[in-house]
Amino acid sequence: MADALQNYIDGTWVDALDGGRFDVFDPSTGAVIATAPDSQPDDVERAVATARRTFDEGTWWPRTPARERGRILLRAADIVRRERDRLAALESLDAGKPISDAGADIDEVAFMFEYYGGWATKIAGESQHVDADAMFMIWKEPVGVAVGITPWNYPMMMAVQKVAPAIAAGCTFILKPPEQAPLTCLEIPKILEEAGLPAGVLGVLTGFGETAGAPLTTHPGVDKVGFTGSKEVGKIIMRSGADTLKRVTLELGGKSPNIVFADADFPAAIEGSANGVFWNQGEICSAGTRVFVDRPIYDDAVNALVGHAAAVRVGDPQDSTTTMGPLISKEQQERVARYVEIGAEEARLAGRGAMPADPRLADGYYVAPTVFADVDNSARIAREEIFGPVMSVIPFETVDDVVAMSNDNEYGLAAAIWTNDVKKAMRTAQAIRAGIVWINDTQPAPTEMPWGGYKQSGIGRELGKHGLDDFLEEKAVYLNLAE
Repeated sequence: MADALQNYIDGTWVDALDGGRFDVFDPSTGAVIATAPDSQPDDVERAVATARRTFDEGTWWPRTPARERGRILLRAADIVRRERDRLAALESLDAGKPISDAGADIDEVAFMFEYYGGWATKIAGESQHVDADAMFMIWKEPVGVAVGITPWNYPMMMAVQKVAPAIAAGCTFILKPPEQAPLTCLEIPKILEEAGLPAGVLGVLTGFGETAGAPLTTHPGVDKVGFTGSKEVGKIIMRSGADTLKRVTLELGGKSPNIVFADADFPAAIEGSANGVFWNQGEICSAGTRVFVDRPIYDDAVNALVGHAAAVRVGDPQDSTTTMGPLISKEQQERVARYVEIGAEEARLAGRGAMPADPRLADGYYVAPTVFADVDNSARIAREEIFGPVMSVIPFETVDDVVAMSNDNEYGLAAAIWTNDVKKAMRTAQAIRAGIVWINDTQPAPTEMPWGGYKQSGIGRELGKHGLDDFLEEKAVYLNLAE
């Protein structure tokens, strides 16, 4: 029997006010594994009222000593580590990612709590004498009630990278998890409650964008919205927050270039290029799906990348030998399959990996890893974010050529460069319009490093100290010292 999940408001687990629910599916089999509250505007009103009251009237929370806020987050890190295997299994079940990848994600969740627990005591302002008889001070204060709307590709990790800095800053927070994968997000209030977080500071509402997410972004009682997801929804959120001039941060999509120069370490570059597309089933906003290869090594690279696609073990995400699981939903499976059809009309289908043979997975949302070669940079598969394990391999002749093609896209989230020439690497990195550039690596996203993109890949930065700053206001206080 499927678990009946609940919302978390004011320290209490509750159903949606109208009793509505929706199904949550195991993407590897298509089976229902849980039901969750289908939150509506009335539920949003209830959650915002609690967060607003806790912040405005319960002044004890914004004024809670930074040491105590930090201790709560540090204790949460310990609890996550204690529950690591259980949380990883839940994440793998809910999001379809291989269990080994899920374990690595949970490890980073623990570190995020730890990292921002340390930052809580290091939020500091400044002061300066204007002249002999006056000075000013800059105080840093929590922005107020913050909302996080998070995606399904890294459910718990993407949620905690918003929740943890908000708590460190002294905000109250409402989380709207992805309807496709809410299970581990609903573990977050349990963890923080055990760690000592008072009731009312954190709320979690499950539901859909139109009926739960949208009312949160327009609510006058919300001061900040952080969203991770598609650029189309990001634009809607930006418009919907305009009437109340909310602070909005957006971490959106990408169509990232992965550049392999002829002087690169060939095996490392090929392995990294393949991983940059096939990790996490290709459901990565920064995936290096445009693989640009130097003409002298182009044919060898295509053959090697096809070999890597064939070697991917697609199967049950709970099996430790699986390296690629299903996509998140039937809708996403159909979307990616359609792009494979489009790619077959636009370019050369160089090779595909195998689908799972296990009959128990026949109704799962699987797509085989796919490599297209001789792709034109203007093709749809080279311009549009597919969000699946589909690679476009594109030849290039010169550094200027590949930089121009890399930048010829509406996105600017990330890029990878493979070369043993340090000067060429740095010149190329400088010329590429992207928020994150990896050199001789791909996809690392340490919590200490800011994350975000140029152009239509978003606004603002998460992670690192920059991720904390978005939850803080600066107040200037002028002091007249004259007699």
